[in-house]
Formats: sequence, C-alpha cells, structure tokens
Amino acid sequence: MSFGEPPEGSIDETSPERLSLGVAGRLSRYLQVLTQANKMGKETISSQELADYTHVNSTQIRRDLSGFGRFGKRGVGYNVDSLVRQIRKILRTSGQHNIALFGAGRLGQAIAGSEIFADHGFRIVALFDTDPRKIGKRVNEALVVRPIEDLPQVVREDDIVVGVIAVPAEAAQGVADDLVAGGVTIIFNYTEALLQVPPEVTVHTASPAVDLLYALYFYLS
Repeated sequence: MSFGEPPEGSIDETSPERLSLGVAGRLSRYLQVLTQANKMGKETISSQELADYTHVNSTQIRRDLSGFGRFGKRGVGYNVDSLVRQIRKILRTSGQHNIALFGAGRLGQAIAGSEIFADHGFRIVALFDTDPRKIGKRVNEALVVRPIEDLPQVVREDDIVVGVIAVPAEAAQGVADDLVAGGVTIIFNYTEALLQVPPEVTVHTASPAVDLLYALYFYLS
C-alpha cells in the first residue's frame, strides 16, 4: 500500500523566508495533529490520516510538505516525531517561548493548568490580575499572581513574546494597551472584545462560537 509521500529527507534550505497565510495556517493544523499523535505514541502517520484529522486534501498536504523538503517514505508514511521537529523549524517555533497570562479567574486558571501551550513549546511564566484579593496567590503551584505594574519588568527579564488575555471583555482593551506599552507584539485574545492595537501588533482571537459556526456551515452544506 502506498501513501504517496516522497522519500524521507529534510528541510529545503532554499525555502521562502515568509510563508503565505494559507500555508502557515495549514502547517499549524498539521502540527497540532502530529503533536497529539506523538503524545499518543504513534510513530508514523500517512497523508490520508492527516487529511482525515485536518480536513485538508491529502494531495494538498503532500504538496505543502514537499515544498520544504522530503519528509515521508513511500509505503510507510511520515515519521511523526521527525515531522513535528521539521514543521516547527519551518514555522520558526523551535525552542522555548515565554507567555504572560492575564486573568486569574476560572478561565485563566484553566489555561495556566492546561498543556495546550506547553505541547508546542510555549511556557506561561507570569500570571497577572488587577484584583487585590488574587495578587500573591499561587496558581497550579508554579505561578504566583502578580500585579499589572510588574508587566514591564517581566517582559524585559523573562523575554515575553506573547500576551494571553483571559479577562472580562470590558477589561480586555486596557490589558491590551498595557501589553503594547510593555513591548509585547503578539496578543492571544480569549475574550469577545474587539481590540484596537498598532499595526505592528498581531492579535488572534480565540472564539469557540466562531469555530462552531464554521463547522456547522460545512455540516449543513
């Protein structure tokens, strides 16, 4: 049985320096599936299996991956561990990246205790809140809730690359302003607020409702 992957190899060093949004988005989806497969102890995966989990055509998957090198082995598939490392190199996310999390409520504590970021090389190193009753308390043993006034020092000393906002929607813009002032240029927004930030700052809003609407559209089509 042949999965159609090219012979195994490595990244093509002549790859373009900047990926298109479409390619970057699909590679991120492949990486999510591969990371979970790796945790489950799966050693190889075919392009068709990746297609089943990501809903990206298997031909498109092979085309995306072959554009950067030769990763698979015909009749065997892709080595999961190797492909995880290679895609992280392509996406330039290899290594450890530090996150500052804002909001020590139920959502913030759930995020702090989740492996969703750690699985992809992100580490929550600081947790902030404006509620005096929460400041100084320990969350999930590793984090102590800090006041927002500590943000500039934390960004500088811990090399923060991403700020995650998990506060009430009405407080989100203020937190975003503090992040921008502190020098953070990537914001992950867990609220429904529409954030206004300078052009050089990237905001990604996570919305389960939007994801469900997207899935429902294809279900009803």
